[in-house]
Amino acid sequence: MSQPVVHITNLNLRYRQNTVLQGLDWAIQRGENWLVCGKSGSGKTSVAKAIAGQISYSGNIKINFDTSCALPAAAHYVANWYQFKDLEGQSNFYYQQRYNKQSTETTASVRAELENYARKHQLHLSEVVAILDALDFTELLDATLIQLSSGEHKKLQLTKAIWLKPQLLILDQPYNGLDARSRQNLNILLEEVCSHGTQLILISNEQEIPASIHRYAEIRDGRLHEIAAGQRFSGLQQQVTRPVPEFLSNPTVFSSFQIIKMIDVNISYGEKHVLKNINWEVNAGEKWLLQGPNGSGKSTLLSLITGDHPQAYANNFYLFGNKRGSGESIWEIKQRIGLISPELHWYFDPSATVWQSIASGFYDSSGLFCDPGYTKRKQTDELVHYFGLEEYKNVLMSELPLGHQRLALLARTIIKNPELLILDEPCQGLDQQQTKHFNQLVDELCENGTTLIYVGHFESQLPACIEKRIVLKNGEVKSVETLLENA
Repeated sequence: MSQPVVHITNLNLRYRQNTVLQGLDWAIQRGENWLVCGKSGSGKTSVAKAIAGQISYSGNIKINFDTSCALPAAAHYVANWYQFKDLEGQSNFYYQQRYNKQSTETTASVRAELENYARKHQLHLSEVVAILDALDFTELLDATLIQLSSGEHKKLQLTKAIWLKPQLLILDQPYNGLDARSRQNLNILLEEVCSHGTQLILISNEQEIPASIHRYAEIRDGRLHEIAAGQRFSGLQQQVTRPVPEFLSNPTVFSSFQIIKMIDVNISYGEKHVLKNINWEVNAGEKWLLQGPNGSGKSTLLSLITGDHPQAYANNFYLFGNKRGSGESIWEIKQRIGLISPELHWYFDPSATVWQSIASGFYDSSGLFCDPGYTKRKQTDELVHYFGLEEYKNVLMSELPLGHQRLALLARTIIKNPELLILDEPCQGLDQQQTKHFNQLVDELCENGTTLIYVGHFESQLPACIEKRIVLKNGEVKSVETLLENA
């Protein structure tokens, strides 16, 4: 019998005081393609990074590449998060920077990024055209990296990995941020790359996966357990249900019956029209679903509402009953809004503890820079308990599994009991159990009348309270519909 492509024996990994992996064994034979699932924090990403040689560990990992194969002899890992630098080598961006014209002049374009990648790996640019077309990414070649949304960054990651065609390709949560069409096309691309000899390790809890995946495993209790195809992620446990903190149960006090009113709103960057004649009204207490394919303008639309986009002042746009530009500050706007988005998560201060991160929601800051006082400290403690984060309250955000980071930022989002809650793909990085539990929390929290705008690509991962839907396509309103008649 030939040697396994990947042979792992007695893999151990501790992070701070916690054991993540304990005596993990795994043999991947030539020609096998694996799906690895498990709850958030179980060690899936740690295993992937260990195979790719990106973290330290104890134990043995041996990779036996095929020396006769024309594909690169590499274990190429594609992370859940995309990290990039500007032209000066800096990566300390801030959340609003993507809407700053000066920042677009200091970051590379998608085209330049791909050209550099081709030179580094001796690839032909002609071979990437079909991948870009399949992922609906061709029109963004001249966009700068800082202008891309989370879904578009994910497409750039995947484009480069599929273009490279390494002997071993490890994809960590590749479907995060992708619309339905892009997920389907990604699976077709992965089928094709596997047919050329690439072996695949897919880290995901999703159900829609490439047909070439035929081995399944779950990371549980620090070890890898092989499971049957229909058994996907069987280790879900009932999440502990806690009562909503009293300070979040009070009815929301609205400053205006009309929360948002947009009249023929347009946003352009040079000759590129991102939003075209948007008309949309959101009244107090309504629960909206905002959808549309990657690049349809969702992130830009939300940036107008949150006060982060400077072109809001050039449009006929009302927020909380006041016309934008009538004298209100960006901080007065933010005080009424609770926001979570992949981009905010990217740029959030990783050196803050969980407790500090949650408390910073009172001040709309990235990290905590003052003593919040007795009442706010007490409310922060209540939210730590409500989200089940007690054991992590003094742990740095950067040291948490991604799913727990997201829960902490979700707690930060609601701590002000805001008039308007904007949840932009809030469940990215959460496992199935956490996603279901969080959407139940959203339903509970919205019972007090909070206005909600929820962005989500997965129809099965939405709160039950959603009443209305607006769909964007190519920067225009494609449809507006009522889903529940109790609006």
